[in-house]
Order: sequence, then C-alpha cells, then structure tokens
Amino acid sequence: MPAANRYDAVLIGGGVMSATLATMLAELEPDWSVLVLEKLDTVGAESSDMWNNAGTGHSALCELNYTPARPDGTIDIAKAVAINEQFQASRQFWAHQVEKGVLASPGDFINAVPHMSFVRGGDVEFLRARYEALSQHPLFAEMEWADDHARIAEWAPLLEAGRAPGEKVAATRSNHGTDVDFGALTKQLFAGAATEGVELLTGHTVKDLRRRGSGWTVVGESSEGSFAVATPFVFVGSGGGALHLLQRSGIPEGEGFGGFPVSGQWLRCTNPEVIERHSAKVYGQAEVGAPPMSVPHLDTRYSHGQKALMFGPYAGFSPKFLKQGSFLDLPLSVRPHNLLPMLAVARDNVSLMTYLGKQIVQSMDQRLEALRVFYPDAKAQDWELLTAGQRVQVIKKGPRGGVLQFGTELVHAADGSVAALLGASPGASTAVDVMLRLLAQCFPAHQDLWRDRLKAMVPSYGTKLSDDHELLTTTMARTADVLKLAA
Repeated sequence: MPAANRYDAVLIGGGVMSATLATMLAELEPDWSVLVLEKLDTVGAESSDMWNNAGTGHSALCELNYTPARPDGTIDIAKAVAINEQFQASRQFWAHQVEKGVLASPGDFINAVPHMSFVRGGDVEFLRARYEALSQHPLFAEMEWADDHARIAEWAPLLEAGRAPGEKVAATRSNHGTDVDFGALTKQLFAGAATEGVELLTGHTVKDLRRRGSGWTVVGESSEGSFAVATPFVFVGSGGGALHLLQRSGIPEGEGFGGFPVSGQWLRCTNPEVIERHSAKVYGQAEVGAPPMSVPHLDTRYSHGQKALMFGPYAGFSPKFLKQGSFLDLPLSVRPHNLLPMLAVARDNVSLMTYLGKQIVQSMDQRLEALRVFYPDAKAQDWELLTAGQRVQVIKKGPRGGVLQFGTELVHAADGSVAALLGASPGASTAVDVMLRLLAQCFPAHQDLWRDRLKAMVPSYGTKLSDDHELLTTTMARTADVLKLAA
C-alpha cells in the first residue's frame, strides 16, 4: 500500500515511459515525493518487455515507412530526421544516467547491431532514392549502399543463403544501429530511481481518477485492499490501459479519442548455428494495408547477454488493450464522443481490416513463406511461434470524422495536472523526447529553473544535433563510449 496519502506526482504504469519520467523528476526535484503504481507483479512486463516489442532503437536508419515517396518519386525524409533526433536524445539521457550510476550495466539493455533495409525487384529504385536522400543528411551520412549479392552476403549471410543469383536486390546498412531491451532498461531505471526516493508499488491497479480541487485523487486496489492518494499531478503511462483512465479523468481534452488494438506474433529461431550467422536488424517493405508495427524484419536481439534471432511480426487482432488485459477492453472504450471517429476509421481502413483478417488465418507454412523472402533457406524445424505484445493505435477526430494515427499522442489537461500517453511505434525509443515535451507542457513555470539540469541530462536539449556538426560528432562519440557501443 502507498506509504503516504499525498504525493507531489503519481505515475500510473510500470513501463519505460514512467521509468523515464520518474528518473527525470528524481533529478530535477529531489525533494518531491513520487509514487509509481503498476498493476502487474513486475515492471516492464507489457509493451516494454523484450519479447513484446521490436527493440530496434527506432532511429529511422532501416524503417522504410518513415521515408515515404512523394508523387514525383522523391523521398520525404522529414519524419526520419525527427525520429533519429529523438532517439539521439534517448542515447544522451541513458549515457548521463550511466555516468551518474543510475544505470549500472548498459550492456544489459543496449547493444550495437547494424541496421539494414533490404528490398527486391521493383522496390530497388525506391531504396536507391531513399539512400541518396538520407545519405546527404548529417545524421545518416555513414549509411552504405549495396545492390550486388556478394556485398549483401558479407553484411547478412542469411539474406543470400539459397537466393537465386539473378534476383534483383538491394540493401543499405548503418553501423550506428542498436538493439534495446526496454524491459531491462525499465528495471534498471526504476532501481536507480528507488535509491533517489521514488516509491514503486507493483500489484496495485488504478481504478479511477477523480478531480480534487486543482489536483486529483487516484483510486485503486491491491491484494491488501483499496487505496486512495491525492496529488497535484498524474501521468498515465500504462500503455493500452491509458485510454480507459484518460476517459475516467473526464478532461475535455480526452474527448474524441478511441483506440484500435493490434496484436502480433513472432517467429523465434531455435537453432544456435543459424542465430550466430546473422548480426543485423533487416527491415523490408510492408504489405499494402499493413500497420507500421507489422513491417517485416529479420532481427538480431540480445536478452541477458544471449544473442537471439526473430522474424516478424505477424499482425493479428484482439479486443484486448494489453497482452494481459480483458476481451472487454475495446467495447468498454466506446463512448458517445468517440463513436463517430471510430466508425469513420472503420469506413476508411478497409484495406487494414482485410490485411488483419488474412494475417489471423495464416498457416505456419504461410508464415515461413514470408520469412523465406528474407532467408530463403529457412527450415521450419528451426523456428517457433511466440505471441508478441498488444498495440493500441490512436483514433481521434479528423476531417472525415476520424483518423487512425500510427504513432504516439500526448494528451494533457489545460492546467497540466494530468497527462496520458496513447499510441505505439516508435514509442519506447523516443521516451526521453516524449517526457521532455510532457515536462514543458505540464510544468511551464518550472522550465527556467530546470533548463540547465535538462541540458545536463540531454546536451542537445533545445537544439538539433543536425544543426551543429561539432555537437553531433562529440555527442555520438560520447554516447557510444559511455554506452559501450564503440566499434
């Protein structure tokens, strides 16, 4: 049960978002009382868990959906640049926490893994245009190109194992890529925050948020009984569960928001010899109608120092908003204020519904067929099927009644007393940038006081690395050294 009946801040959800915010608040305001409430028995076990997300360290080095082609064939790199800048902020923050001793072992949560994009046939020209556009930008200047089989085989042997030598293929590679175990990161951040006075309670489920003057009463229950704590600030960072609590808050800013849940599955390699032959995250083109989190990739992972290999994800549908949620999550989220946006999204996303329907009924042979686009020699006995995490895509009001948004949405009350994070990809990789925005939007009066401390955490805070070549060079070198990512 909570040790007090009032806190300066209450954070709901024990994932990487709350872990990041708790760590920031402990450094910015060491005298504040901060309470974190998680309904499961451990932290980082839902969307932050390694086996529930891609763990790519999304930096747009390999994700083709962040660089759409314009009608004239040129490539729009604006989103890729923004996401890379956001991930660099995360690297800076993590490096700072390593130097402080909050993060004790960077190798347990982040490892250097090259990021590759791989395409075939008619997609080669798109990848070439993407490479030419990105490689001119300072954040992507070291990206490499290959369109010959021998070179690609050097980078990722599995891609060429059994492939027809005459097939038209191409790939790009960046050695600045990483693999991130956000579950391990979350646990380390909370362990460090606890030494700074942050109170973390697992097995505590928040049921309601009630207005209390200018603040809130957070109501919930645990195995020990019900509890209620008062606070002037609440952050709802409970993944798919955030929508329900945002609705319970009753703030007008939350009206019109709905959620569309998408589930997923992975193939995980069980053959150590195959695992050892591949050391890269290789992303391809998504199928027509596929949501961004379903972009196929052959993915090197690290779990507790052990190398792993996964392929997927294969999308599916479940009405649950969390992997350990309820089948009633989706129907109970429907309100009069979000019914029209949700119906409009259903009307305008027939291709997505069709795609999800096909994914749900896939056989193992069909899943292996998708894998063999990347690894032609893949054998069924070397792979097992795992269930990945749930993602709840944001539905909100739009010009045609509603729009399905593939990204994250930070929703906060006008007075900054409550904020909720909705959505998914790139999610965890940009947690630091999201929390910096939250601090600016919810605590505007503190910004002058916090500015120097925030710049100590994130040296590029308030600027863009791509606008300052010297800062970019020194920052990349420092974070690589501190996080032990240097070649």
